Amino acid sequence: MRRSLPYSFCLLLFAFCLLPFPPSLLALPAGASDAPTFNQLFPIFAKANCRACHNAAGVASATRLHFPEGEIAPADLEAFGRSLAVLVDRAHPDASPLFLKPTNRVKHTGGKLIAPESPEEEVLLAWVRYLARTGPGVSAPPSAGKAAPALLRRLTHSQYNRTVRDLLGDQTGPAGQFPPEDFVNGFKNQADAQSIPALLAEAYGAAAENLARNAFRGGDLHRLVPCKPSPACRAQFVREFGLKAFRRPLSAKEVERYSGLMAKERDFVKGAQLVVEAMLQSPAFLFHAEARGPYQSASRLSYFLWDTMPDGALFRAAASGQLATPAGIEKEARRLLDDPRARSALDEFVGQWMRFDRVLTTIKDRRLFPMFNPELAAAMAEETRLLIADAVWNDRDFMSVFSAEHGFLSADLAGLYRFPVPPGEYARVNFPAASDRAGLLGQATFLSLTSKPEETSPTARGLFVREQFLCQHVPDPPPGINSNLPPLTEARPLTNRERLAGHLSQPMCATCHNLIDPIGFGLEKFDAIGARRERLKLTFLPGRKEAQRKPSTVELDLDTRGSIGGIPNSEFASPKELGRVLAASRQCQECVVKQVFRYGFGRLETPADKPLIQAVYERFRASGFRFREMLVALATASAAE
Repeated sequence: MRRSLPYSFCLLLFAFCLLPFPPSLLALPAGASDAPTFNQLFPIFAKANCRACHNAAGVASATRLHFPEGEIAPADLEAFGRSLAVLVDRAHPDASPLFLKPTNRVKHTGGKLIAPESPEEEVLLAWVRYLARTGPGVSAPPSAGKAAPALLRRLTHSQYNRTVRDLLGDQTGPAGQFPPEDFVNGFKNQADAQSIPALLAEAYGAAAENLARNAFRGGDLHRLVPCKPSPACRAQFVREFGLKAFRRPLSAKEVERYSGLMAKERDFVKGAQLVVEAMLQSPAFLFHAEARGPYQSASRLSYFLWDTMPDGALFRAAASGQLATPAGIEKEARRLLDDPRARSALDEFVGQWMRFDRVLTTIKDRRLFPMFNPELAAAMAEETRLLIADAVWNDRDFMSVFSAEHGFLSADLAGLYRFPVPPGEYARVNFPAASDRAGLLGQATFLSLTSKPEETSPTARGLFVREQFLCQHVPDPPPGINSNLPPLTEARPLTNRERLAGHLSQPMCATCHNLIDPIGFGLEKFDAIGARRERLKLTFLPGRKEAQRKPSTVELDLDTRGSIGGIPNSEFASPKELGRVLAASRQCQECVVKQVFRYGFGRLETPADKPLIQAVYERFRASGFRFREMLVALATASAAE
């Protein structure tokens, strides 16, 4: 999670930004015109919210202007201001990008942030001219920052279910009864959101009791006890079961403590059941550490690639020191990726990245979309899962998931897409050239989950592309903004492009909507459940007092021209064309790496992670964008952290 300025400083800066900027305040002090300070310009940038986009994860992440992250010391702030000389034309300062972009004299993706001929512009121009006179200036303060601390990560619900399956042979999926997990940074496994509230602690206790009882129901059917029941066997059971439950060897004190607990029961099996119940509630079971060490490396590798605990071979590799080198890690990573458990782990990542939860729980107006039902929603998610799995496990270019002109369709999906019924359920089907479908953007999963119950949402579609496929954070709308669109009436029917034009006329809204709405406009050929349409069909249903009146329909022409601000030559008019743009975009390619990093490491990347991510990206690209090679690269790179 990004570090921000101190709260007190933010309040002061916010209050300052609300004040008007009279020329007398903004003008340079007498006698200081040759040596202005960046402290005069920074509040203007802050008021314009430049920092929200010009950062490592912002919409302007691909530009040369990145504001420092975290707290900014005065000296570092001044150094950053001087580093902006790279955006200044020394021979023609008034033609510098640093001056022309924020004033929108040259097209700026963020729009006009500083009004021409305003006092704020005078301060900006004074700084630009000063940088032109003083030369290239000093480098920006180092942005690498501190490396992220080693995390203590709680088992996610899916990891809990898979771990008790592999540890106890239990297939009941007890975590399905736990309180739901929140999505943070796009995933449900982020360390910052992994507290244990009272309800979850209670659920862990009940699950541990049931799992321990079931493990020995009818005797030791799962062969958890490694020796003939006897007093000497207690310590052996504690050591061997504890190694698997805690994913590391137990200390002598731990063996003594759990052996003593087991001895309180005269019946050996009941004592073993008590130990299992206690261990399943221990932090050593519920959490796994990202710290260095062979057993920690084994857990990190198995939960990254399998979403479950290490197997016997991985434990042995840890014990023998084979995980002490990147080569040893890579060898085990490749072995794990050849195991079926890697496929279910990939499905978990895909389901969260593509937000299957939204499409599986979405509600559509049945009067407008009578064919939409839970079965169709499940088929949508399955098509997406199969497209990505096909690219990963058949070692295809992963970027083809954005541009592939084929899908894996059920009969229901074929009906929605108006294609012939496939020869089998989820058979591979090549899309007709005129369908305008291709890849993830042309699938009903994406088109449905980014729509409203009764209509499409260009804003939601554009936001999803920015955040999930370009890893760009779009700032939240200012508080108090009315985001409601003009209502649709029979007397004044409008397309979404026409309705959203109102947002673009409001300066506080236009900056962000200019970044996301044009993406969604290019996808308007497809309705709220992903069916193709040539024109917008608006159906006006009778109200309760108009029961005798029949529904009326109005059809409007669609303008489906779209573009992605910040990506050159990114104009498109269909999901197929957008998919090609994304597949060829380095920003999208790097975003795939970042999304897997966030999921695998349980946190957002920091400036200190940039070398690692770049190294993994280069290996990913050199492999022809083979996803498995990227997983191996991330696994081995993390070993050297």
